Amino acid sequence: MAPWQPDPFDRHVFACAVAIAGGEPLGIGLGLSAAALAALAARYFPGDARFNGPGGDAPAALEEPDLRALLLDHARAGSDEAVWLAHILARRSLGANHLWQDLGLPNRADLSALIRRHFPGLAAANRGDMKWKKFFYRELCRREGMLICKAPTCESCTDFDVCFAAEDGPPLSQIRQPIHSAVAAGAGS
Repeated sequence: MAPWQPDPFDRHVFACAVAIAGGEPLGIGLGLSAAALAALAARYFPGDARFNGPGGDAPAALEEPDLRALLLDHARAGSDEAVWLAHILARRSLGANHLWQDLGLPNRADLSALIRRHFPGLAAANRGDMKWKKFFYRELCRREGMLICKAPTCESCTDFDVCFAAEDGPPLSQIRQPIHSAVAAGAGS
C-alpha cells in the first residue's frame, strides 16, 4: 500500500492562501489557531518554517464567527481540510477584493471547485452562481431572518450585475494586500 499523499488540488489551494497571506503572520492571515496551523503544515508543508508562528483564531470582525459557522455547517464530514478551509475562507472574506483573489487563487473557477469539494451544500445552494462573498453574506442574513435584497427575485433586481457579473481581474499573487490591519483593528470590509 502506497503512503498517503496530499491531494494536489488541496495543496494548491493551501499554497495559494499561504502565499497571499505571507506578508503577515500566517495564523492571523489564515484565521487558524497555532495547533491547526501546525497540523496543516505537517500534512501539506512539512518542515516549512513559515508555519512556526502564533495562531490567529480570534475573530477579526463581528461577522467572522458567523461566516465560519456557516461554512462549518456545510463542511464535508470528517475532513480536516474543510475545517481549515472554513477558517481560512471566513478570514480571507474580510479582504477588499474578490474572494478568489484574497485567497491568492488564480481564478474564480478554483474557488468554486474548492467550495464544491469541501462545502457541497453551499455549492448546491448557490444555484445562480452568485459571487461567493455576496452569497455567504446573503446566507448569513437568511439565517437571521433578514431580507437584504431590494427586489423579490434576483432577475428583477437593479443590482443583478453586482451579485452575478463576471469576477474579472488579475490574481493578486504579485500584489499582496494584507488584511492584518483589519484583523488588528477588529474590523473587516
